[in-house]
Amino acid sequence: MNLKNVVLGIAIMILTIFVAVYGISLIYEAPEYTDYCEEFRTAEVINNSERCVEVGGSWDGNILKPAEGTQGYCDRNFSCRQEYEEVSEKYSRNIFLIAVPLGILVIVLGAVLFGLEAVGAGLMGGGVGIILYGVGGFWRFADDWLKFSISLLGLIILIWFSYRFNGKGFKWQKKKR
Repeated sequence: MNLKNVVLGIAIMILTIFVAVYGISLIYEAPEYTDYCEEFRTAEVINNSERCVEVGGSWDGNILKPAEGTQGYCDRNFSCRQEYEEVSEKYSRNIFLIAVPLGILVIVLGAVLFGLEAVGAGLMGGGVGIILYGVGGFWRFADDWLKFSISLLGLIILIWFSYRFNGKGFKWQKKKR
């Protein structure tokens, strides 16, 4: 592949990722932190656990603030942040479930349908980027066993796909004559 085709392939890859990410965000809107936790602009100093719980916060009694004479700190956003994190986790899981199959589809289309190497390689790279976008958002919520399973399955599929679409067989298979 010459330099022009490499540059074209990279440009196609980047734009494929942009189209997928912004297309998904047009259809499926991300939760906003401010929809769950309002911005506090009060002058109220909360210096006891009862008032802190009353406003939906969580009191941390391990922090000493000698200047104010209080022992502890009120995390006012505790309850709303937990709600936001739950919604964020569901959103990230759904993005994962949308982006991974879409990325796989784009890789397959790039490998099978396009004879021009720059276009096929660009689409395949874009498909990988779409998968990374889907996995990246959900990764922090996934358990280690799920991360391992997804990685192993992806590796097996990618190796199979590479052999299958390059016309090569596996060494243990009998070659057709």
